[in-house]
Amino acid sequence: MFIKSPSLKITLLCSAMLLTACDNASDTAQPSAEMEQAAAEATTNEAAAMESEEAMIARAMGIHERVITLDTHDDINVSNFTDDLNYTMDTNSQVNLPKMVAGGLDVAFFIVFTGQGEMNEEGYAAGYANAMAKFNAIHWLTEEKAPDQIGLALTSDDVRRLNSEGKKIAMIGIENAYPVGTDLDNIKKFADLGARYMSLAHNGHSQFADSNTGERVDADGNPTEPWLYNGLSDLGKEAIPLMNKYGIMIDLSHPSYESNMQAIALSKAPVIASHSSARTLSQAVSRNLEDDVLLAIKANGGVVQTVAFASYLDRDKNSAYREVLNALHAEIAESIGFEILGFGPRRSMSEAGRAAYNEGFAQVTKLAAPRLEAEVYAVAPPVDVNDFADHIDYMVNKMGIDHVGLSSDFDGGGGIHGWNSAAETHNVTIELVRRGYTEAEIGAMWSGNLLRVLDEVQEVSREMLAAE
Repeated sequence: MFIKSPSLKITLLCSAMLLTACDNASDTAQPSAEMEQAAAEATTNEAAAMESEEAMIARAMGIHERVITLDTHDDINVSNFTDDLNYTMDTNSQVNLPKMVAGGLDVAFFIVFTGQGEMNEEGYAAGYANAMAKFNAIHWLTEEKAPDQIGLALTSDDVRRLNSEGKKIAMIGIENAYPVGTDLDNIKKFADLGARYMSLAHNGHSQFADSNTGERVDADGNPTEPWLYNGLSDLGKEAIPLMNKYGIMIDLSHPSYESNMQAIALSKAPVIASHSSARTLSQAVSRNLEDDVLLAIKANGGVVQTVAFASYLDRDKNSAYREVLNALHAEIAESIGFEILGFGPRRSMSEAGRAAYNEGFAQVTKLAAPRLEAEVYAVAPPVDVNDFADHIDYMVNKMGIDHVGLSSDFDGGGGIHGWNSAAETHNVTIELVRRGYTEAEIGAMWSGNLLRVLDEVQEVSREMLAAE
């Protein structure tokens, strides 16, 4: 089991040294090399445990600077990819280049997200057009607008090369395979455009898979969205080997339990969950993963990217906080004549409409900021980086350090107190250091584990293509 507390590590190590000394007492009066090394390590750990908060933060910031930090889920709005408004500026979005620089976020997976629509040719065509607009936006940023500041990575070697050049790094994930339609040749096309992971469903069943939303029931306990396939559809079962073939990581964050277990069984390569947390710690959230799914991903060699989404981490705590915060926002919005909308209506807006809404809401939050500490946090504390780290600890203990990563779901509903934009990314590393994780472990969670899975997925792809 992972030991979070440095002081506990010291206690256990010193106990082990004492037992070793007793065992060796009859053989020699001189300390062994192993004992001397253990004593030195204990001294180092004790010093770390006794370091001041200021010194700990300085040490954490050094680690943060040295490791490659990678966030696997950052939604985008194409309205932020124009000459007049783009990520070279400090836009209202949670992620942009100035914020990435400020918080030390090296790699952002920009997401080609398409909401679930009607499963017919008209719907698929609209979904495809939406996806292509987002692919084009990412390529425009990295190839035309700011290639001196950010590059598109297709491999782990690209990530390391671009990082060594001092550039920020974009990667591409597809949230919902709906834009593929029924033309499976689009899987290769999307891979060629740079997609490196894809989920087979989002919120709502797709042509490929049942969604986690099938778990929802009404007041009488009846399903509000009955299962269509009890897992993957026949088309979904065809898509899995094609994703393996073309080097696209299979993302389990939104499909149903049965869909995910079937996908793991069918895949010849490791899988990922790009932005999910632990169901055991927040049972009411269908987007979180059950323990047996976590263990199946571990056995498959995959990785779960723990997500900093407040309601997924602690729904009750977040609900209490949101109630108080919403009351404050409502008061301010009324005073300036702004109408606050729910998540559903915002999702259905056009890109331009959502951008205008976000600008108005930003004014509300700006006016609320000076009142938060006294009127909100003191009454109902927000879900924060500490709650996020609790899920990380749980999954490390359940799966092992090699199968856990980090994600935010920024600009898609994610963000917590302390990590509410890319500018605050360093706070995650500080909390991980505070809990006793080593630099190697932190580097693995920030990027090493995900890039290892990408390497293995791409090796499977090469083998499958070579066998044709």
